[in-house]
Amino acid sequence: MANNRSNADGMFQQTLKKAVTIAGVGLHSGVIVTLTISPADANSGITFLRTDLRGAAAVIPARWDTVVDTRLCTVIGNDHGTTVGTIEHLMSALAGCGIDNAIVSLDGIEVPIMDGSAAPFVAAIEQAGIAVQKSPRRIIRILKPVVIGDGIKSASFTPDDATSYSFEIDFDSAAISRQARALEIDPDSFKDEISRARTFGFLHEVEGLRKMGLARGGSLDNAVVISGDTVMNAEGLRFKDEFVRHKILDAVGDLYLAGAPIVGHFHGVRSGHALNNQLLRALFADRSAWRYETAVSLPVARRGLEQLAVA
Repeated sequence: MANNRSNADGMFQQTLKKAVTIAGVGLHSGVIVTLTISPADANSGITFLRTDLRGAAAVIPARWDTVVDTRLCTVIGNDHGTTVGTIEHLMSALAGCGIDNAIVSLDGIEVPIMDGSAAPFVAAIEQAGIAVQKSPRRIIRILKPVVIGDGIKSASFTPDDATSYSFEIDFDSAAISRQARALEIDPDSFKDEISRARTFGFLHEVEGLRKMGLARGGSLDNAVVISGDTVMNAEGLRFKDEFVRHKILDAVGDLYLAGAPIVGHFHGVRSGHALNNQLLRALFADRSAWRYETAVSLPVARRGLEQLAVA
């Protein structure tokens, strides 16, 4: 399945050296979920497997066209009605660590929220180790601009020589206000600058979700909670601009449902899971906007890009 060749230039596909298991509470169900990430064959991609089910009903490929809900998180499903939700942070970790092929087995309906970031998944992947496979990595190159939006929110792809992201958010709360960030993604920049950024929400929204029977597993241990203009978490923020960093984290995970690394620039303005998936659907609907390529020493990311100017 794999060998020990170096993959510093990103030319070859990668999987895990061994299986690794973690457990945590589901954000919306409040149920403890056990999840195992296992090695997978080259060219198989990322596949979710519900261990509480059997046969074809248990299998859900992680692809843009299996997304069935984006209202509160990204949910994928199959023709049997089986779903797995809250996949975005794990998908982001797999993308950030350069994992092309893996089987994700879990005994519940959603990926555990852990601490609300991708860092626990990155740590699990590092614990398992990364194996380089013999097959060359296939990438998706953006050839022309693709834009989705409504005048207030937008998401777009434009051509670039590397995988780069920029994002802008604007909230009335002084705890967030207007934030913007841009960077190119490689395993180091993802781990250091993005993976630890936690999901966030407003106290009144959390209370509303709980009245609907949702967010049962949500707490100050797995989310940044804002009340008015105040961050309620006693430890404060991990980054001054943790909120926009987390929006990039979500986008990295949502867009990895493309099925391969995307070489191009993503820009989001107040976008979320729904627009991210709509952008992928628009991209693949226009065959002139992209092409598959075999990775041939992709450009090394220029870390530490200037933060986007905020007027």
